[in-house]
Amino acid sequence: MEVKERILAKAADLFMRYGIKSITMDEIATSLGISKKTIYQFFTDKDDLVSAVIEQETGKNEAECAQFRDDAENAVHEVFLGVEDLDELLRYTNPLVLYDLEKYHPKAFRRIKEFKSQFLYGAMMENLRRGIEEGLYRPDIHRDIVAKSRIESSFLVFNPDLFPHSKYSMSEVNFQLAALFLHGVATEKGKPLIEKYTNERNKKLSNEQKV
Repeated sequence: MEVKERILAKAADLFMRYGIKSITMDEIATSLGISKKTIYQFFTDKDDLVSAVIEQETGKNEAECAQFRDDAENAVHEVFLGVEDLDELLRYTNPLVLYDLEKYHPKAFRRIKEFKSQFLYGAMMENLRRGIEEGLYRPDIHRDIVAKSRIESSFLVFNPDLFPHSKYSMSEVNFQLAALFLHGVATEKGKPLIEKYTNERNKKLSNEQKV
């Protein structure tokens, strides 16, 4: 792996686990066994590094969403694949990451807002179109409003004021928000699929807890 890629990978890991503000450039360098000067050969400062990490992570997410769309059996299944993927992310993500971005790294935070309003909005609109076409979502929904509502609600899981991780399971918050969306848009044909994928999810979680 190239040095720049190693720096990005390590920075992303540390930022996600411990929050952005608490991690220094010195700590990143030490974790990699390189000098801080080496990092500055590729990134102007911490803000530049944070922006590069966010650009990388949004790119990964775009590729994953495209894969979910291709792999999904139907629109409901696509939502569950997204929930499962976010569950994996939440297992090692500090909920303060978005707060740190908004407060200390406005450029990177603007990239997140752009990602939400453009890519995620487009993906959500496509999911709604697919669900209606498949007869799984109600055709009378206002797609623009529903898409924006779903995107914003999915980010609530990162809000420590609403859902402090000492009190709430982030995975459960993630699922409940998705289930609320699905039950709100599902037709009678779609509801059994919500139950089916919920049961599959619960079975998988139960098996993981036993291991």
